[in-house]
Amino acid sequence: MTPPVLAARGLRFGYDPDRLVLDGADLALYAGRRLAVLGPNGGGKTTLFRLLVGALAPTAGQVLLDGVPIRRTRRGLADLRSQVQLVLQDPDDQLFAASVYQDVSFGPVNLGLPGEQVRARVAAALDALGIADLGDRPTHLLSFGQRKRVAIAGAVAMRPRLLILDEPTAGLDPAGVEELMTTLAELHAAGTTLVLSTHDVDLAYRWADEVAVVAERRVQVAGVEEALGDPVLLAAARLGPAWAPAVRLLLEGLGLPGRPRTAAELVAILAATGTQPARRGGG
Repeated sequence: MTPPVLAARGLRFGYDPDRLVLDGADLALYAGRRLAVLGPNGGGKTTLFRLLVGALAPTAGQVLLDGVPIRRTRRGLADLRSQVQLVLQDPDDQLFAASVYQDVSFGPVNLGLPGEQVRARVAAALDALGIADLGDRPTHLLSFGQRKRVAIAGAVAMRPRLLILDEPTAGLDPAGVEELMTTLAELHAAGTTLVLSTHDVDLAYRWADEVAVVAERRVQVAGVEEALGDPVLLAAARLGPAWAPAVRLLLEGLGLPGRPRTAAELVAILAATGTQPARRGGG
């Protein structure tokens, strides 16, 4: 069996030696899969991500790239980060250059690529994120949503095999969320393996292939239906249930087909079966 692109085995870590954040955390990230990571605030999601990209060193356990433990040498970490990129929740923690172009080009330049390749990678990344017109703009004059896209573009310009996004939809309006999800779908279709953390269980349900819940210092991975239909598991992550599994059960009870993941899919199912949602009020 092909090993996962990236895996964590028995990770143990705490910022305070007497208060562990993770204790025996395991996770396997396979090529082509979309993994949604759920968990309470302060539950260890960001810590797990930082361990996976080598920004933190575990006190016990291993991180493996293609089945081989990563080496915490300069060359070993550089190799890891050329293949695995993390985009932080707050873009201001990641952006530092004066202009968008300079920021997005930083990674490729540090790979030692020729100028022509750097320019090609930056242009492709800006185009993929829909911000090709912002290349000359100062980063501090951008909107929050634009800064998020620039931070993601900087990671995309590295052309990673695996892209990890920490709360990428936080702070975005509904239109911004949908635009970002469209972009992520295009990146996934182009071959990028994606991991994102979120508190939005409905978004996780419609987007992910698998769900990982980080709670009580461990990581539990399950299929989308299993995880997001499990009230005990969701309660451990301080999350409420997703609506779609409950709707699926309701449809099954009514003898109607379909497994909707979005409201639009539910409406289409009801329309196809001749069932109309009840209207409120008169008229």
